[in-house]
Amino acid sequence: MTTDFDICVIGSGAGAGPVIYTLAKAGYSVVVLEKGPYLKDKDFYKDERACCLRDSYTPDLRDEPHIVEEELDDGEWQSQSTYQSGWNFWNGNVVGGSSNFMSGFFHRLKPVDFQLHSQFGPIEDANVVDWPISYADLEPYYTRVEHIVGVSGRVVPHPHAEPRSSRDFPYKPTAEHPVSALIDTACNKLGYHAIPTPRAILPQAALGRNGCSYNGYCGAYGCATGAKGSSRAALIEQALATGRCEVRDRSMVSHIKTSHQGKITAVEYIDHKGQSQQLDAKIYVVACQAIETARLLLNSTGSKHENGLGNNNGQLGQNLLFAGGGGGSGRLLYSKFSKDKSASMHDIGTFVNRALQDWYVINDPDFGPAQKGGTIDFVHMHPNPVVRASRQIKTTNGLLWGKALKRKLENHFIDGRYIKIEAFCDWMPNDHCNVQLDKTTKDKWGNPVAHVKVGNHVRNLQVGWYLASKGGEVLKTMGAENVISFASSYPPTNLIAGGCRFGTDPETSVLDPDCRSHELENLFVTDGSFMPTGGSVPYTWTIYANAFRVADKIIQQLGGKKSQGITTCIYGIS
Repeated sequence: MTTDFDICVIGSGAGAGPVIYTLAKAGYSVVVLEKGPYLKDKDFYKDERACCLRDSYTPDLRDEPHIVEEELDDGEWQSQSTYQSGWNFWNGNVVGGSSNFMSGFFHRLKPVDFQLHSQFGPIEDANVVDWPISYADLEPYYTRVEHIVGVSGRVVPHPHAEPRSSRDFPYKPTAEHPVSALIDTACNKLGYHAIPTPRAILPQAALGRNGCSYNGYCGAYGCATGAKGSSRAALIEQALATGRCEVRDRSMVSHIKTSHQGKITAVEYIDHKGQSQQLDAKIYVVACQAIETARLLLNSTGSKHENGLGNNNGQLGQNLLFAGGGGGSGRLLYSKFSKDKSASMHDIGTFVNRALQDWYVINDPDFGPAQKGGTIDFVHMHPNPVVRASRQIKTTNGLLWGKALKRKLENHFIDGRYIKIEAFCDWMPNDHCNVQLDKTTKDKWGNPVAHVKVGNHVRNLQVGWYLASKGGEVLKTMGAENVISFASSYPPTNLIAGGCRFGTDPETSVLDPDCRSHELENLFVTDGSFMPTGGSVPYTWTIYANAFRVADKIIQQLGGKKSQGITTCIYGIS
């Protein structure tokens, strides 16, 4: 039987890019269906309104809301549309997805992350399991990402350093702000081990892309030079150059069709003209982002899949993950530095690039038995002037205006520099954190929207407080004033995984160890949905690495690499 394409990939973010790149390079025809538009480097500009104050790169919540269910202080659960609540789980509906807007913190998982249950035992009310693969299985693919996507950094020894097959990163670290040296000095005084933060950002031109322009507006902004290793810039554009990849942007996939025998027969989607279309392929890869992947599969019912595609065991959408942790900040007054040092501290373009992993496993008798901890990253407060200025208007005594507000704004922006703590720990998977289909609300295409239940586990807060307090200790040792640290039970909306857990047991997992559906041999899921636990670092590098691993498995299933000839580039076809 002939098919339209060898591979159909739904979505184009970090979980999709490696599959698109690898399969096109291996000689297979690949079609990419992406709901958002195809924007290029030239389309990304440093506009705070577009980036952070308006929905320029994400859907209008009137058309595409989510319903979020959260627990109230009295133990009751309340559901509300994101259009009313201000929550927003959309992080980038464009070709390349949210990887266009990431800060590019690239920490690997460590061997312990793959064996949390074996290492630390069960946790009450948490669904912690070991991964069906090991760090050794994923390590070569972390290295592949370093070279293909482009990761900059510097390897230094520290107590929880993970094994590496290469001695160092292929690219030197991005330029560092003087505050990095202050962090190093403070950590040395405290006996801690500050490490350079690897970043998926090129410090100079390489891989057919330009280097970083160091303008200070990085995280949450698209990259105008191509230095940031987004799925679009680093992978999809390379795939397009083979002539074997076609990107159909502004194409909303509404349903994956199956036959009466339960096999996938086609993908249905709405094109940019609002017309219903369909296509078929030998292999289907879903990588829409964890919430939307679960929603699409739950919506794709059929005679053999009455509860959704690959959901005969009822596990689809369960064990949704965010990132646990905490945060904090402190302020370094310029007046405490010499004139020359103060001038250098005003720089807004270079990166802090410092992290701590001394408590990746917490061995502190005051905290209890040894248990999994996490990572602390130090970063500049985001330079966005409108957001920062708006926050100065409110005080505990009401609103400020006039001269008092002017003096506060001057003090905030001119007299010192704020350094932030971002602490990451495992979000404990639990029965109250999942994705379902909402029973009443539909999107503008008439499909049920995702109903996201965001149950938190007390362990997230315990570890988050511990890590944040350690970060605050560093800031105080640096001489920072107004140091605060905290943990939060609210899920960060930009760090989402789980919902299609992989494992060896078809009764307790959605995917097999190769991220193939237990129920359909030609359906793979390659975004962060596959993760049974999230680790204590941002997810993007692990998603990239696993997607490269799964791409190799797909090539094996298809019979190996095909002959490769370069033909015409095709893109932006809807």
